[in-house]
Amino acid sequence: MLFDIIIRNAEIVDGTNTPAYKADVGLVKDRIVKIGELTNEKATSVIDAEGLIVSPGFIDVHTHDDTNVIRYPDCLPKISQGVTTVIVGNCGISASPAVLECAPPDPMNLLGKQEDFKYPTFAQYAEAVSSAEPAVNVAALVGHTTLRNNVMNDLFREASEQELASMRTTLDLAMQQGALGLSSGLAYASAKQATASEVMRLAEVLAEHDGIYTTHMRTEFEEILHAMEEAFETGKHAKVPVVISHLKCAGAGNWGRTVEVLDLMEKTSAHQDVSCDCYPYSASSSTLDLKQVTEDFDIFITWSETKPECAGQMLADIAKQMELPLIEAAKALQPAGAVYHCMDEADVERVLKYRLTMVGSDGLPNDPHPHPRLWGTFPKVLSHYCQDRELFPLEEAVHKMTGMSATRYNLSNRGVISEGAFADIVIFDKQKIKDTATFENPISVADGIECVLVNGNISYSNKTVAENRFGRFIYRQEK
Repeated sequence: MLFDIIIRNAEIVDGTNTPAYKADVGLVKDRIVKIGELTNEKATSVIDAEGLIVSPGFIDVHTHDDTNVIRYPDCLPKISQGVTTVIVGNCGISASPAVLECAPPDPMNLLGKQEDFKYPTFAQYAEAVSSAEPAVNVAALVGHTTLRNNVMNDLFREASEQELASMRTTLDLAMQQGALGLSSGLAYASAKQATASEVMRLAEVLAEHDGIYTTHMRTEFEEILHAMEEAFETGKHAKVPVVISHLKCAGAGNWGRTVEVLDLMEKTSAHQDVSCDCYPYSASSSTLDLKQVTEDFDIFITWSETKPECAGQMLADIAKQMELPLIEAAKALQPAGAVYHCMDEADVERVLKYRLTMVGSDGLPNDPHPHPRLWGTFPKVLSHYCQDRELFPLEEAVHKMTGMSATRYNLSNRGVISEGAFADIVIFDKQKIKDTATFENPISVADGIECVLVNGNISYSNKTVAENRFGRFIYRQEK
């Protein structure tokens, strides 16, 4: 047979956490059709992968690219680090199903401006993504805060029975239209007044559709164990899997407690379907939250609507310039965004290494000075944590970024190099792969990513996105 593409002399790390092996990979259209000795076979195009690793394209399970995959479909921050699929709609905020009659509330404003929220139904959002033809595949969660904002005139209270019934109806329709599940962001003021019961009753809808519940928990600080228990109880009540988003122990007083946190995860996993994701950095990033303002660690301001000239400076320096206490300076900057250097490196490593942890960037693409995780997450795992720190073998590192993630989110025939799977593939040089994005200069493409294929087409090479884009919208349980 004539293959469209043959990748020759590959060292294959197949995404299943089994040992790497040498073989050729034959592609026809959007699928991998043959793996083995293909020396005598013919192809329209041949890629020589001698000395390189061939793995499944990375799946970024935690993104806020909801509107960006439509507005900026080249998706350079993602495809440049080997990502071929993004999951949007995390932390309770999603671009759909959304109806906004005024500026988006915090933290929905992380996704864009009012005019960017123009998808009243999930189906309309999926169609818009398909029309935009982004460079990467897109799958989506529905945000709890987005549902609340559709029906509530005041987010700083509990939902009424009528409002909850309306949210359930909207979520049910979105699940019918192919959403992966529900996400919550209970740490944010716009969702904090939601009771555990409110979230549980929404999560009940997921079970009918084999959906998943992901959560930015009520807190990642001192009361983290109670927050985890609430998340697990929600999943148990609704009989659905639970993913703890960007698992961390935030705040200097909380450092070292990942031992307790992972012990609770492990004990719960014995009788319940639970897992987590994390990003490989000891700093978080979000909107500027007054509750997190402290002198215990550095806080870097990424943007400010009221004082844009303060972006790119430490909050402590801004406070000195203003001759104000830290909290008053923070109030003067609102609304604003920040990077919080709030974690301990040993905790980051402990969570990243944990057997139930997937990798997600949690990058904020609309920040003018973003956290480097937006551009560097996946290469940093492969370079710093896999090779320099030797946290895990290459096969396990890749598994946390591919096969584990695809299985967790029911992305059929993705996340693995196997015959019949979609040809989402990254070819990288394990000697050269390295994140180049830093806190000082965060917008920078990674080194060592030689070629990225999306649905069987070369989509990124020589640090350039291909002129044609081949990403698709992935509906839940699509074959």
